[in-house]
Amino acid sequence: MILSHKHKFIFLKTIKTAGTSIEAALSEICGPDDVITPFSPENESFRNGLAPQNYRLDHPLVPKRPLLRRLLRRPERYYHTSVGFYEHMPAWRVKAYVGDDVWSGYFKFAFERNPWDRQLSYYYYKTRKLKRSPSFQTFMRNRGKAFVENFSLYTIDDDIAVDFLGRYENLETDFQTALERIGVTTPVALPKANISSNRDANNAYQAHYDAPLKALIEDWYQPEIDALDYRFE
Repeated sequence: MILSHKHKFIFLKTIKTAGTSIEAALSEICGPDDVITPFSPENESFRNGLAPQNYRLDHPLVPKRPLLRRLLRRPERYYHTSVGFYEHMPAWRVKAYVGDDVWSGYFKFAFERNPWDRQLSYYYYKTRKLKRSPSFQTFMRNRGKAFVENFSLYTIDDDIAVDFLGRYENLETDFQTALERIGVTTPVALPKANISSNRDANNAYQAHYDAPLKALIEDWYQPEIDALDYRFE
């Protein structure tokens, strides 16, 4: 998640939509007062611009660190709500933190991806470090671990809350559109970050689905399928 006062924009980071690459690129145009949330440590090397900054926040809605982690002196998790601003923040929380004037006055954008393709990418990402990975079908039996919660990140009360919702399928073009909307005319390159190395880029997602699994995705992600007219094609 990035909040830029310099360019007056808010970028909401969704899951498996090149969000890390987009944030790494946006870090290059940010100023010293902008909010840049941390990545996982292994992804910080992709960031060529400013490092994470200004994400600590004193606000009534910011919870304390979990008591057990404090008692056991475990390190703080960079993605936990207790840090203040964090990477996959939902729109409602960002709005509550920044206030109505900033929220309504800044250009807000996010990216989405075909849910069938996104789910396969998420599977490869979540199983990338396992010595013996479960099959895609087995992975999908556990909704608690497999579900990708993107729709709630860029909506408030089920209404799209951003000014521009780009598509992963048109990543380069839509990213440039977002830059133009915030008044950035100099080229900003997107690095290839946080890619699941065990997925064959030439293997179409359709090959991994049978009819029941295809229908399951449609059931889980009907809101974004309807909102962006995604199809299994």
